[in-house]
Amino acid sequence: MAGTNSERELLAEGPAIILVEPQLGENIGMVARAMANFGLVELRLVNPRDGWPSEKAQAAAAKADHVIEGTKVYDTLEEAVSDLNFVFATTARQRDGFKHVRSPVTAATMLRERFNAAEKTGILFGRERWGLTNEEVALADEIVTFPVNPAFASLNIAQAVLLMSYEWMKSGMEDIAATPFQVVDQKPATKQQLFGFFNQIEEALDARNYFHPPTKVPKMIDNLRAVLSRPGFTEPEISVLRGVITSLDQFQRRWPKGKKPVDTGEGKADDGADG
Repeated sequence: MAGTNSERELLAEGPAIILVEPQLGENIGMVARAMANFGLVELRLVNPRDGWPSEKAQAAAAKADHVIEGTKVYDTLEEAVSDLNFVFATTARQRDGFKHVRSPVTAATMLRERFNAAEKTGILFGRERWGLTNEEVALADEIVTFPVNPAFASLNIAQAVLLMSYEWMKSGMEDIAATPFQVVDQKPATKQQLFGFFNQIEEALDARNYFHPPTKVPKMIDNLRAVLSRPGFTEPEISVLRGVITSLDQFQRRWPKGKKPVDTGEGKADDGADG
């Protein structure tokens, strides 16, 4: 879904995203893109398998250049978290230990509170194939886990980062039901406009012998009007629909794409009457 706009404010805040021994540059790039989507900017890599920088990561980041260019690389996880005040470790499986386990919503709220208190925070994400070790989880303060299908709980790195980044963005919204844009306001159609549409479509249908047998015409008209009045049309919508009917009146089906208009001259034979 396209939506990049360099003229608007670029959000760049929040917890550091820490990838432990990521393997593929493409995955790192998709993580950067997910972060940029929701205002995160600080990406830290612990011993990436294919080294850094990575052209594949740059390409997969889809113009999240500010994240890629600011990425920091560390030899050990201890070094990557040494300056942070609080760290979450993400995991899909139950761990033995004494750490609190939080949902993404709760974790994001806690991170937002610490961010507002000027604390430095981070979220750990493990390897593509087998996640974090118990020793690595032990370096975190608490655990965050996702409510996923218990029989298919594995998420790739970019998916996991996207979920946490989304919850981070939501935690800073005054109204989580708010949307960045709304449908354009349109003036509701008047009854007079609606009746004019009824008359036009009924006349067009009657000319094509739609209403038959005669005994059922009143009921057919009632049903048609009931269907067409249900949505609560706006003025532009009525205009569109009347334009459709006008077009159908002007051109016959046998002439594709409106190549030949219907001859509406009085007293002239319909050239399509012979078959």
